[in-house]
Amino acid sequence: MYKIPANTLFLGKNLVFMPECHSTNTFALELCQQSSSSAEGTVVITANQSAGRGQRGNVWIVEPGKNLTFSVILRPSFLPVKDQFYLNIFSALAICDYLKEAGCEDVRIKWPNDIYVRDKKICGILIESQLQGSKITSSVLGIGLNINQRNFTMGTATSLTLETGRDCDLQQALEQLLGFLEARYLQLRQKLQSLKIDYLDNLYWINEEHTFQSLELGVFNGTICGLDPAGQLLIRIDGKEKAFGIKDVAYVHAMQ
Repeated sequence: MYKIPANTLFLGKNLVFMPECHSTNTFALELCQQSSSSAEGTVVITANQSAGRGQRGNVWIVEPGKNLTFSVILRPSFLPVKDQFYLNIFSALAICDYLKEAGCEDVRIKWPNDIYVRDKKICGILIESQLQGSKITSSVLGIGLNINQRNFTMGTATSLTLETGRDCDLQQALEQLLGFLEARYLQLRQKLQSLKIDYLDNLYWINEEHTFQSLELGVFNGTICGLDPAGQLLIRIDGKEKAFGIKDVAYVHAMQ
């Protein structure tokens, strides 16, 4: 179904298409054990993912044949382990770049790496890395991006077609998205600070007071004010900044 993209240097030049699979991330992680089949930039893509995995152990469910569900194998050995959150940063920014180019308005990154359009989720990202000492030997970047799906079981989800009013060609969407991913990935080698600035500029709820929930504090009001060096979310509570890990805090929306 999918062809090798023409507008990238290395992303997608090795493309593995499966009509159906449980999880592209799981399959890509298996490929990482076979060096001959997992060159950097290898893309594993499916039309129907039956057991996609998301952050916090969530399941990512999409309508078959309507969306982009794929994983990319990367070899970011140049990136220190302490900076591995930048994998979230570059990938989230690339998807924002694509969605803005495609005509979406009010595109935001909900920390750490969900993508929202007008307060509704349009994309989820799952990054799984293999480490050796202080280096990242390989990373699998899993992306589930809602493209042509019109009906969702949850009212908090949206898609590109719902936002723009038109259906999209999935091959063209993949090629364009891979181009943005490659451009942002190349920034990782020397422009970490500019990536972080762009990420904060696009961060959902930043510099706004909202309600959150954590096991330690319960329900509380605070203001997102940035990230710490490890990529933890900084929230200002009663004038003091507190850092939260991925599993430590949840957003509380007014509609909930």
